[in-house]
Amino acid sequence: MKIDILTLFPEAFSPLKTSILSRAEETGILEFNIVNIRDFSKDKHKKCDDYPFGGGAGMLMTVQPLFDAISSVYQEKEKTKIIFPAPVGSVFSAEKAEELSKNEHLIFVCGHYEGVDERIFELFPIEQISIGDYVLTGGELPAMVMIDCISRFVDGVIAKESLENESFSNGLLEYPQYTRPQEFMGLSVPHVLVSGNHAEVDKWKMEQSLQRTKERRADLIRNKKQ
Repeated sequence: MKIDILTLFPEAFSPLKTSILSRAEETGILEFNIVNIRDFSKDKHKKCDDYPFGGGAGMLMTVQPLFDAISSVYQEKEKTKIIFPAPVGSVFSAEKAEELSKNEHLIFVCGHYEGVDERIFELFPIEQISIGDYVLTGGELPAMVMIDCISRFVDGVIAKESLENESFSNGLLEYPQYTRPQEFMGLSVPHVLVSGNHAEVDKWKMEQSLQRTKERRADLIRNKKQ
């Protein structure tokens, strides 16, 4: 999968060069291309923002640099998707991440300031996606959150077993987990996990997932019943 990232702040994406995502890029499973939107500004000072028509607080990213930056990487084909992180978008989820992972090419356009000129959404088929009901200073952090989550569903990035037994994979939150030492500061690992009885271990995991979900995300239980 190729992922183009359009941003005013390329340095914000240095975390993509670490850990699992870095290894996936080294092996050719993922390809990251970071594009500086300022490189496409026709302003002699590389300015990419201006005051909004009709007044209002803050500045807006202007349409020309955005249009040219997107045009430089966009190819009209079925497996290409343009994503704009924004509070007004539909809420991101594990299901959405898996859906997006089926694309061959993703383009993330990171807004900044108070937003962007609305005409960019009329010029390109851009999907706006929110990572939660709050506002951040720019689209860089939400883009990285989505890229990390989407990448996990791309074949070869992580083991498929890891995707099958984690929060939201079956509509529930993940059960508690433990490792060595078996006892620490007076706290012991639940006996069932060291009993060797696999049927009881599986039963305990499901019970713990249900209990944790009821306590922390009862809405998931309600949605599962609908």
